[in-house]
Amino acid sequence: MGAWRCWWRAICLCCGLCLGGAVLAQAPLTALARVNPMLSGVTETVSGVRLGVALSQPVPWRVALLADPPRLVLDLQEADWSLVDLARFAAGALVVDARAGVVQPGWSRLVLELGQPLGLRQAGMRTDGQWAQEALITIDLSPVTDAEFAQQVARSEGAVAMSAPWPALPPAPPQPTTPPRDTGRRVVVLDPGHGGIDPGARHENRSEADLMLTLAQELREALLRHGGFDVVLTREDDRFVPLETRLSVANAAGAAVFISLHADAVEDAVTSGATIYTLSADAADTASALLAERHDRDDLLAGVDLSGQGDEVALILMDLARAQTAPRGQRLADSLVSALQDAGIRLHKRPLQRAAFSVLKSPDIPSVLIEAGFLSSRADRANLLNQEWRGVFTQALVTALAGWTVQEDVRTSVGAGPQ
Repeated sequence: MGAWRCWWRAICLCCGLCLGGAVLAQAPLTALARVNPMLSGVTETVSGVRLGVALSQPVPWRVALLADPPRLVLDLQEADWSLVDLARFAAGALVVDARAGVVQPGWSRLVLELGQPLGLRQAGMRTDGQWAQEALITIDLSPVTDAEFAQQVARSEGAVAMSAPWPALPPAPPQPTTPPRDTGRRVVVLDPGHGGIDPGARHENRSEADLMLTLAQELREALLRHGGFDVVLTREDDRFVPLETRLSVANAAGAAVFISLHADAVEDAVTSGATIYTLSADAADTASALLAERHDRDDLLAGVDLSGQGDEVALILMDLARAQTAPRGQRLADSLVSALQDAGIRLHKRPLQRAAFSVLKSPDIPSVLIEAGFLSSRADRANLLNQEWRGVFTQALVTALAGWTVQEDVRTSVGAGPQ
């Protein structure tokens, strides 16, 4: 871990202690802490907003900031939110929505959707006599620029403040259809975006998570009918799957390609059309460092044992792998755009883009993120809800994948290598 990251986490951990109360040790609890519904909520302050969560006992906790859209995430170990009215956590234009639920056994999550970029000013837990046996977590947020928010999000790929380390990744969701590696068919891993506590974009009674699961299931059927492909989904139902677990599913399945499916919403209703994303070059170094820091060594590169290697060696090997994988992913993105265009699918005015999406960070699996459309666009919503349109869309993706596979095989057979 770099010196700057150690310094940042030390500062953030001190922030979790600075309110004068002791923070619970890392030992897991067996009792469930209750969130006090009368003493918890979001209030506006002179400088922004304050989140307060009153608990029946101290528990390990951590806070993170996420982007697109801007969100604050509070994870609590062994905490029960069932009696809480989440309407108390919406505070006008600064906090526009709140949701809570279980993200993995033993951990619950509160997600605040922010109306604008808000930076973390302080976060801590009080357990002093003033609260008797209760604990109080307070988190202060204040408006920041887009650049400042992006910096905090980048630094908090793990957590910006915490009282306990991130737990080990939960087991990957059961995959009864996961194919063996020696079938001779290409394994395509489809990742329906969001799910469970994280519904993604929403319009009326439809969510991005729901629509993308349907699209992924239909794309799986189209790929299987085509032949030559085995298909694995990162989730088969409406459940929350951590971003890193989605990559673990792809590695375990021996994926030849990873496709994440989304349908975002933006403020203006004019933006529309499909967009294909690949990993931005300036995000690759950061991605490698975070993967090396947080993943099991046998989960970084398929078929390469890094268990006895330090971060420096792991980073070098991941950089070498990504140098071969990135051009293949870009050619896949080009193929997808061409096939969608040929099929008459409406494309975004910039159909090929790059971004630092976490699900694109696998070093050795060509990965793309497809925004099938925008739920904020009436035309795109109508398309996504139309089975006939989805059939044309999925067939175009099958055509692109099949053509890309043949081209990659030809490049390899003539000695062009994977570049």
